[in-house]
Amino acid sequence: MTSVVQKALVIGGGFSGMAAAIELRKRGVAVDLVEIDAGWRSYGAGISIGGATLRAFRQLGVLDRFLEEGAASDGVDACTPDGTHLATLPTPRVAGPEVPGGGGIMRPALARILADATRASGTSVRLGCSFAAIDQDADGVTVAFTDGTTGRYDLVIGADGLYSKVRTTVFPDAPAPAYSGQGVWRAVLPRPAEVERCIMWIGPQIKVGVNPVSREEMYLFITENRAENSFIEPNRFLTLLDGLLAPFPAPLVQWMRGQLTADSHIVYRPLEGLLVPQPWHKGRVVLIGDAVHATTPHLASGACIGIEDALVLAEEVARADALAAGLEAFQARRWERCRMVVENSRRLGEIEIAGGDKAEHAAIMRASMMALAQPI
Repeated sequence: MTSVVQKALVIGGGFSGMAAAIELRKRGVAVDLVEIDAGWRSYGAGISIGGATLRAFRQLGVLDRFLEEGAASDGVDACTPDGTHLATLPTPRVAGPEVPGGGGIMRPALARILADATRASGTSVRLGCSFAAIDQDADGVTVAFTDGTTGRYDLVIGADGLYSKVRTTVFPDAPAPAYSGQGVWRAVLPRPAEVERCIMWIGPQIKVGVNPVSREEMYLFITENRAENSFIEPNRFLTLLDGLLAPFPAPLVQWMRGQLTADSHIVYRPLEGLLVPQPWHKGRVVLIGDAVHATTPHLASGACIGIEDALVLAEEVARADALAAGLEAFQARRWERCRMVVENSRRLGEIEIAGGDKAEHAAIMRASMMALAQPI
């Protein structure tokens, strides 16, 4: 049977877009990928990875490289601010009995792994380029690019992130991202031998954590309540981060405080969320990843559900006898799982901001982890 998609365009070279290109190429689809950043850079410090993401990496064919360049471990240690151990939260081995249940990696390292796999797949990659116009008809999509060229495609995939230009162009009535009332700080530090897996210190209003990202490094993350989404001058980052760590007397936290310097790759990001109502496709254009369901990091699953979108989309359009049917099947498989991650993550943030019911927080975490362990 001839596939309903012979040629596809992916707009956006982030994790979701690269995964879509890799999976479509496996099925013989000709793929163009355009990325507006000429350097194809990935900003930020570390990223925490759950078992479901490792399962997706296995399908993409990049799990071995992740295990070489990142760090994998089982369990998450929860502690009080003074370092008293409260519990070890289990992380099921979703990717297979021999693969740990979670881990972490530097964002630029993961981007490089996926970029190498994208190029190796035979995808045509154009950097420093995006779309200027999208014009659909019954038989295909004509796309004008910012470099003056045009292309004709059976399917266009908008994977251009939280502030997606594809979304605002094709879905002008879609909601905009909403600020959650929290921000997250991240930094990169040397990894002492005692940090074997993710550790979190839970304060009344602030949560501090570390996660290994390689054999030598770990990344620090701090969730902070901030009523307003205001710009913070980067020259204040070190002082502000030091102040956030000061109330945590745990020896390891204070050691990390002493390690922080201007060279610790400190970044701050306001936490925003987005869930676009169904449908996520219009004609031959479909949105995936943060372009349609951006989540706060409370479940460490934003990259996961975006990459899963790519896997499911490639599967469904490859076996459909009509593109519309394939996109409907994609939507049916993805909606509830992505809704769960976005809304449960938002609720976890609300509980943290209000200093709310810790039992509800734990129940949401447990139910979410069980749901994410299920097949996609």
